[in-house]
Amino acid sequence: MTSPSEELHWDPETVRKNAYKAVDWVVDYLSGVESRRVYSDAEPGSIFESLPAAPPEKGEDFDSILKDMDEVVMPGLTHWQHPSWFAFFNANTSGPSLAADILSSGLAVQGMLWQTSPACTEVETRMMDWLLDLLGLPQEFHSSGAGGGVIQDTASSATLCALIAAREKVSGFAVDQDGVTEKMTVYASGQTHSSIEKAVRIAGLGSRQFRQVATDADLRLDPADLDRQITEDRARGQIPTMVVATVGTTATTAVDSVSEIAEVCRKHDVWLHVDSAHAGTAAIVPEMRWIHDGVEDADSFTFNPHKWMFVGFDCNAFWVKDRQVLVQALSVLPEYLRNEATESGKVIDYRDWHIPLGRRFRALKLWFVMRSYGAEGLRQLIDEHLQWARWFEKQVSEDPQWEVTHRRTMNLVCIAHKDGCDRTEAIAKALNSEGQISVTPTTVEGRRIIRFCFGGTQTRMEHVEGAWEALQRAAR
Repeated sequence: MTSPSEELHWDPETVRKNAYKAVDWVVDYLSGVESRRVYSDAEPGSIFESLPAAPPEKGEDFDSILKDMDEVVMPGLTHWQHPSWFAFFNANTSGPSLAADILSSGLAVQGMLWQTSPACTEVETRMMDWLLDLLGLPQEFHSSGAGGGVIQDTASSATLCALIAAREKVSGFAVDQDGVTEKMTVYASGQTHSSIEKAVRIAGLGSRQFRQVATDADLRLDPADLDRQITEDRARGQIPTMVVATVGTTATTAVDSVSEIAEVCRKHDVWLHVDSAHAGTAAIVPEMRWIHDGVEDADSFTFNPHKWMFVGFDCNAFWVKDRQVLVQALSVLPEYLRNEATESGKVIDYRDWHIPLGRRFRALKLWFVMRSYGAEGLRQLIDEHLQWARWFEKQVSEDPQWEVTHRRTMNLVCIAHKDGCDRTEAIAKALNSEGQISVTPTTVEGRRIIRFCFGGTQTRMEHVEGAWEALQRAAR
């Protein structure tokens, strides 16, 4: 009699056959994505209603499932890999990253402890050191010293972990004392990412303990106002806990002066976290490393290879200057996780470096991407994207209908029509409705602008030129 395990699981040849079909499907999708509308025009609930209300009683063949990918799922997708995707920030993947994800999924290891998969841990440690050098980041974060890096899912999680470490450190690892968290304060500019305030809430401080610091004409955090607010909070009996400097704000990619902010943090002995989620990749190009001036004085730093570095989501890089503070803040060791390697103190257990216990082999994506492109190839690609942004900015600057609204620091160009906010909004809506390109309209200090971000894996100069032509057509 055949057991269910023998009958129901795919045998090796079925896995091979269907996996080939899946890879072919993905490659065909990517090679033809340009022919699709960038944004889905699906109506709310339409995908949900097209799916059966209950799972099938009997298993279905793989071809039927793939068919529904085309007929049910595809109409409801927004195509982030489209070469004319200029909205939000990029969320790139690439051939090497795709291949690494297949291997990671097939291995399906759990890297929560060194013991549960030594290679998963040690490849990650080495990749974080490679990344450090690739971006020209300070050696204070290198694993050979007191610091070190870890892969998180997103910058949101990295910021939360940094805040938890800062919270524990400032309380002397006695944060459970009555009323301590209610006095802790966190500081960032009003241009910072929403995940900062969300981390403040999750960490138990509450939004009322989040301080928005004033910005200058270029929307950079004002160190003088930071100094003033921290001084006033201390005088009121508050406990300044963490400052977040943003390198590349979400709306305009403004770059806070990390070195000046670091001086204020040193003066008041406050943890400095640097959020370079999208912008960090720019530092692969040596001429762009000015964006991280002063990071050597930060306590923690994060950026997302899964945005602009051709590494598929999710893969966030997070470093701390003193890993023992982070580990002490997050480590809980139940009996079932105790083992000889951990007790020896000679290994890293990354479960102590973030919120989840379980973790995938995400370092393979970094390893494959950096080896496949090489440092030189990555520099060339990122530099090309910066050139595209400069070209687009020049076209806008020379056109009497348009103006560049904010200083371009990297691959994002922010523009507005000179006829005002309503006209700008109407043009953005027309561009997205047409479906050939995607842009993100937003409001900055009361003014409606359109953001164009150039950095897609599939994007070429012809698509950048096409974006300018589309913009001109929409403005007629």
